[in-house]
Amino acid sequence: MSNLDNYKPPIIPDNSGTLHPINQTKDYLLKVLAEMGFKKVHGPEIETEEFNFDMLNIKKSHPARQMHDTFYVEGKNNVLRTHTSPIQIRTMLESKPPIAFSSAGKVYRKDDDATHLPMFHQVEGIYVDENVTFANLKDLVHRILHELFGNNVEIRFRPSYFPFTEPSAEVDILSESGKWLEILGCGIVNPIVLRNCNIDSKTYSGLAFGLGVERIAMLKYGVNDIREFYKSNLDFLAQFK
Repeated sequence: MSNLDNYKPPIIPDNSGTLHPINQTKDYLLKVLAEMGFKKVHGPEIETEEFNFDMLNIKKSHPARQMHDTFYVEGKNNVLRTHTSPIQIRTMLESKPPIAFSSAGKVYRKDDDATHLPMFHQVEGIYVDENVTFANLKDLVHRILHELFGNNVEIRFRPSYFPFTEPSAEVDILSESGKWLEILGCGIVNPIVLRNCNIDSKTYSGLAFGLGVERIAMLKYGVNDIREFYKSNLDFLAQFK
């Protein structure tokens, strides 16, 4: 009898992979926005200063434009995008209202600690039409956050400042530990930005919002250190199958 007759092949463990938790969260956010009528659009990660700053009413003197905050590449006029808002500019230049677009992708800033990384992900949305008001924005934000965290989540708006929206607000949710946690920034699109995109700001107005994907994932999965998502720890990542 041949030795092959008693041969038993090794058992290969079924360690199938899954989407990374950041991608899971990003895809879910885009799905929620798609169901609300937002069409997904894309844009480059290497941007010009014009689209990343100038068109968004971010002045030359703004601290975000300094070398200690922004990664400049291929000369002074190109940057690794610091937000996904340039995608909204490119889309508005190619579209006529009414428009409703969402965008998602990696963004880059010189930051690194337990809650910030030099590379992270954003999901943004913009809606431009006649008679868009802050009341529309609040309603939309409540719908998004209720979808993410349930209908009982407590939400508050705080006045803030962004060059590309006016008025502007930051939005917090009340965590289970009783602490208010910032979850997104939003506002009414600054008329200057609309005019930069050849949209009549006397006829149209818009709302815009941006969510940090890592922050959402940290809250959703109870992760305290944002760096855990990028350590390639298979035991950690296996929890999200």
